[in-house]
Amino acid sequence: ESSNGRSAPRFYMRGLGNIDFDLAASQPVSLVMDEVVMENVVLKGFPLFDVQNIEVIRGPQGTLFGRNTTAGIVKVNTRRPDDEFSAYIKGSIARYSTRNFEGAVGGSLIDGKLSARLSGLTRSRENWITNQFTKEESLGRYDESAGRLQVLWTPSDRFSALVLHQNRSLNGTSSIFRANVFDTGSAGLNQNYDRDTVYYDGGDDNPQVYRSHGTTLNLQWDYDNASLVSISSYQQADGFSRGDIDGGVVDFSGSAFVPSNITFDPASPVFGGSVLTFPGTILVPSVTQDGADTDQFTQEFRLASQTDGRFSWQIGAFYFDSDLVVTTDSFASFGFVSQQDTKIQQQNETWAIFGQGSYDVTDKLTLTAGVRYTEDEKDFQVLQFGQLWLDLGIPTFIADPISVEDDQTSWELSANFAMTEDASLYARISNGFRAQTIQGRDVAFLETPSVAKPETIESIEAGYKANLLSDRMRLNVGVFHYEVDDLQLSIIGGATNTNQVVNSKKGVASGFEVDAELLLTDNLLLTFGTSYNDTELQDSTLATAPCGSGLCTPLDPVNPANPAQVLVDGNPFPRAPKTSHNLTLRYSAPVGADAEVYLFTDWVWYGKINMPLYEAVEFQTDNQKEGGLRVGYKNDVTGLDIAFFGRNITDEDNVLGFIDFSNNTGFVNEPRIWGLEVGFTFGD
Repeated sequence: ESSNGRSAPRFYMRGLGNIDFDLAASQPVSLVMDEVVMENVVLKGFPLFDVQNIEVIRGPQGTLFGRNTTAGIVKVNTRRPDDEFSAYIKGSIARYSTRNFEGAVGGSLIDGKLSARLSGLTRSRENWITNQFTKEESLGRYDESAGRLQVLWTPSDRFSALVLHQNRSLNGTSSIFRANVFDTGSAGLNQNYDRDTVYYDGGDDNPQVYRSHGTTLNLQWDYDNASLVSISSYQQADGFSRGDIDGGVVDFSGSAFVPSNITFDPASPVFGGSVLTFPGTILVPSVTQDGADTDQFTQEFRLASQTDGRFSWQIGAFYFDSDLVVTTDSFASFGFVSQQDTKIQQQNETWAIFGQGSYDVTDKLTLTAGVRYTEDEKDFQVLQFGQLWLDLGIPTFIADPISVEDDQTSWELSANFAMTEDASLYARISNGFRAQTIQGRDVAFLETPSVAKPETIESIEAGYKANLLSDRMRLNVGVFHYEVDDLQLSIIGGATNTNQVVNSKKGVASGFEVDAELLLTDNLLLTFGTSYNDTELQDSTLATAPCGSGLCTPLDPVNPANPAQVLVDGNPFPRAPKTSHNLTLRYSAPVGADAEVYLFTDWVWYGKINMPLYEAVEFQTDNQKEGGLRVGYKNDVTGLDIAFFGRNITDEDNVLGFIDFSNNTGFVNEPRIWGLEVGFTFGD
């Protein structure tokens, strides 16, 4: 999920994630694309196309490749060049004038020596959300394009060099925030919510612009008993998002027309005055703009055994260096055109060595051990304060640079026992860490930066994997328990309208996961997944200020040391559903010898989710679901695939997040989309 439009996605795994919207936020789930860590949240937003496979590797992880993570890794591998010609092209049109076009072509340039692959996409949508304050349909659009060129050189059987360059351009609308769409004392959307309508007096239609590019050099040497891989990569991204954060109208003149179907407050106490606001009561007008300019360099070496013996091993080294400048305009609410905005800079340098070995004790039992040593250093400084503070004569504080560093050793031990050729048991115990985090966005509001200590995790899991029913069924079952010391958390908004990182003394979670694939008939395939995850914050002194608007209903006990705060000890992790389920079903019927008609549907369900650190009636969701549908015809000879498709086919209005400092603001999922797609594949 994301509160930054089509950029800066946030991933969660077994309850671990980070709800922080800031462009400098640290995430416990790592995204690795084509063997390169995409660290900054803007880089994580690169679109997916021409994908070979996607792996979800549950953490902790760090003894095999990449950067150490506590939650896990989403690993994306795009299709690489080879000597065989292959290509595809597909395009679709859908609701709201949505248009997607995607394609790739690859093959040999010099037989056996040089091959290449070029792929790309472009997608767009027209504005579809009406701003009833301006009476214009002016929000919801986007125009995005991305491309990737790969060239593979194989001068011999023992060496290969792959050069990859990719770029992205996005021009669209940032997230749509909607004022007072939750009633005080109840969960769920109220009469102020209309998916196609907002009431904005600011934000300039919430523009969002981002550009990114990156180049990777992947070298591989094969020796008699080992292989060596070197991966060098440089990635860069920059852009901005602007938004009407309060999600409504604050009319100091009192003359604005208020539609009859929404609530309003004729005398909201804005800045101690009596001001007309709608929808509902809005206490703080807020329009902000944040921009990022980030670059990173990574270098990784891996040396792995290539033998048939009982023992196999891999060792490696990893280096990461990044520079990030975040620009914040915190005065856009008041119509000021600042000569300069607040700018902060964060730099991060880390290096690690790692290794892992596996030993076949018997033909059935394999033991694996891994270890990683990491050193991590972060530096923070304020480059400039917003000009308005200086113009108004408001003193800024002396922002001393901040430097933090840490070194940690993490490890893992696992065992795999093959019961039969088709069934096995496994067990794993592991330790990992996430380095210290600096959060400096509050500098734009003359607050000091916050620093969170490193978090460490110890995890244990066990499971069963099997192919059953004469290979017609695949079943994976696992149970897990983990404990995180000094769990890093984000306090967002609240009565103090802050963005801070804090540590909970401990966070614990226990649960199970089931993943199954069943070929019900030769033409009907079912996949199903379910999970249960009980998470809990354990810190008797951890407290936060609940909603600043006073319009929510906190459920936590008041902090005796500070009555403006509530204690969050015992609460679940933010955005960690206790239950979740997913299902896909594909039915096909042959048409002649080389074609088929098919139906495919996919669904996800989530149980109760508590969105912030504190518990409040208004900021909880339950029983959310979303489904997709695809009905089509596919011909293996001509390569044609034509399909009618839908997303969010039951038109669910699922709340994805909230903002609580000004009013009961919310934002929701994508609308229902119906469309038609036509595609062709060529070659293999």
